[in-house]
Amino acid sequence: MPILGIIASSKFGDVGDFESIATVSVGSGGAANVEFTSIPSTYTHLQVRAILKTTTSATKDYEVIYMRLNGDTGSNYALHQITGNGTTAAAGNGANQSLMYAVYGSKSGLADAFGGGIVDILDYKDTNKYKTLRNLTGVDMNGMGELGLISGLWRNTNAITSILFYPPANNIAQYSHFALYGIRSA
Repeated sequence: MPILGIIASSKFGDVGDFESIATVSVGSGGAANVEFTSIPSTYTHLQVRAILKTTTSATKDYEVIYMRLNGDTGSNYALHQITGNGTTAAAGNGANQSLMYAVYGSKSGLADAFGGGIVDILDYKDTNKYKTLRNLTGVDMNGMGELGLISGLWRNTNAITSILFYPPANNIAQYSHFALYGIRSA
């Protein structure tokens, strides 16, 4: 019974809690992008969780979804990534980029396969430092898959008030889902 007592006595809104800010479910016809705007400054960190596919029919079974913060299209992003598919592993980096890699979306031809990912944005409202991101993403490709671990930096001290997700050349497909959460701290 002690565990039940602890659960029963806990309250909503404690340090470390995740609180839903907004969700987007892509409807019929898809969407060119998904954007969260007017993000409140009442949290310490942000997290986006996504389950998605794109309308691409390219030979590759997935597409990297890009991300921009506060509409910034300048060369203010940097990233490191490690990827693997069970057979091979690779690593890469990019400095002075005009976008960030966010999550993988599966292609439309894979009927029941969706990509997914989690993007953590640390200290998003702190105006004394650049913003750090860490992303974990993966996609199932009917028996084979790809995983990615991405770390990123937005070289800007502005508080983040909007996050844009978009595929490079296609649409985000119907039934894709994005959820934005705020994480409280002491």
